[in-house]
Amino acid sequence: MTLPEIIQVVLFLGLLTGLTPILGNYLYLALDGRNHILKPVLGSTERLMYRIIKVNPDDEMNWRGYASALLLFNLAGLIFVFTIQVFQGSLPLNPAGLPDVSWHSALNTAVSFVTNTNWQGYAGETTLSYFVQMVGLTVQNFVSAATGIAVLLAVIRSISRNNTDKIGNFWADIVRSVIYVLLPLSIFLAIALAGQGVIQNFKSYEAVHTLEGGQQILPMGPVASQVAIKQIGTNGGGYFNSNSSHPFENPTPFSNFLEMLFILLIPAALTITYGKMTGSVRQGWALFSVMMIMLISGLLIALYGEYSGNPLYGNMRLMEGKETRFGIVNSVLWAVSTTAASNGSVNSLHDCLSPLAGMVAMLNIMLGEVVFGGVGAGLYGMIVFIILTVFIAGLMVGRTPEFSGKKIEAFEVQMAIIAILAPAAVILVFSALASVSIEGLSGINNAGPHGLSEILYAFSSAAGNNGSAFAGLNSNTTFYNLTLAAGMLIGRFGVIIPVLAIAGNLAGKKYTPPSTGTFHTDNWLFIILLIAVILIVGGLTFFPALSLGPVLDHLLLQGGITF
Repeated sequence: MTLPEIIQVVLFLGLLTGLTPILGNYLYLALDGRNHILKPVLGSTERLMYRIIKVNPDDEMNWRGYASALLLFNLAGLIFVFTIQVFQGSLPLNPAGLPDVSWHSALNTAVSFVTNTNWQGYAGETTLSYFVQMVGLTVQNFVSAATGIAVLLAVIRSISRNNTDKIGNFWADIVRSVIYVLLPLSIFLAIALAGQGVIQNFKSYEAVHTLEGGQQILPMGPVASQVAIKQIGTNGGGYFNSNSSHPFENPTPFSNFLEMLFILLIPAALTITYGKMTGSVRQGWALFSVMMIMLISGLLIALYGEYSGNPLYGNMRLMEGKETRFGIVNSVLWAVSTTAASNGSVNSLHDCLSPLAGMVAMLNIMLGEVVFGGVGAGLYGMIVFIILTVFIAGLMVGRTPEFSGKKIEAFEVQMAIIAILAPAAVILVFSALASVSIEGLSGINNAGPHGLSEILYAFSSAAGNNGSAFAGLNSNTTFYNLTLAAGMLIGRFGVIIPVLAIAGNLAGKKYTPPSTGTFHTDNWLFIILLIAVILIVGGLTFFPALSLGPVLDHLLLQGGITF
């Protein structure tokens, strides 16, 4: 690494840390219904939305009512996105005259964007019209991200309240998340990206003459508006097939830096929002520290994997699959950030990463993407691991485990186990099925352990609601479209429902003041223990699969063996 590259990484992590408390405090004010800088400007819009959907934001719900509203809202979105794809050819804003999308691809895409996964088994510029991209996918980028924030808010309220079954109003949480957080940040970032050269228009595809004298058709469209929310909402779905390596999506080093920063910004800031809303900012910083330590550790391992020489490649740095505009460091930093944050965008080909770097990206997802994670989803996933950690700590010292003054009992632990096992089962069972079936094996691009890694990564990405891919796997088949769609649904709602059940149960408990025997969850001892539990759970669950995939791939390459 060169000195400028080191400075850039330090600047990236420093800016992320510095902006975390600023945005975190704003999110606390905006999402908690308090007065804030945008309230005088957008407050009337919030009230108008409540009148349109006929909702009283002060009417709160129990966890079952909250979950029912969430599921119905997402089901409606899924049906809508599916419908406009299968009838795309008859809808407006389709200058290229693109045909209707096949039912299985349309179902996969609808599930993908509703679950905040944004897995794409198609090439956007040759498959979807401007209408579908804007009215379907971009809208879901907003509301799926808002759904994750809403679930987190419900969990936070359950921790800060006592003796109640009310955890908030789902509709109010969605409206506030979109109007005060996602929309303003997206407008700001879209303008900044357009200034860097990201296109935003409604032109038909343009024919240009190349230097060789040939002709090339360049796709146009409303790109900047989708790129902004895909990063801010940790969605990741690209307007173009090559995603953020495409110069129309990510033209300059500065646009690259901005997009990377905004991937992690809200997930990081929500740790401080959590601390503010629960009355323990120290606890919020402890969670931020856990996430940052794991992010930096993964980044260092991935950089080592990319920069360590291999005689098989003439001891050269691995530039295959990477944009020369960005180089190795920016490619690795993006890969680690996007997989840590439940964001499926890529600015390089993950299939061409070194086995160690590819393993870090894969493991980030397998751990539940709690290393900052998706907006809202990463933090409520971390709370699931906190429940396991305090339970284990309670067993070690012989006390009833407590978290933030609430006793952790059998029900919370059972729901936490379900939330962890649901996506893990999808990854392992579906990967095993694909690895021994003709339909599954027909899609891989490589033999040997790297081929297994392609399959393993795909189902990890689906179950973790990440959406990125090794891109060496042909997944636009009936088999993969249906199995990955099932994995995305289980990975999203198989976690959300147990988490909301935990929230409902915690809200009904009384607060227990801390005593001399209380196990504190805001110090370095807890930080280390929480990291250990996350890694042990991930290791016990996925090490056998990883050892047959990226680990074996690394060892064979070191021995000069390829397939």
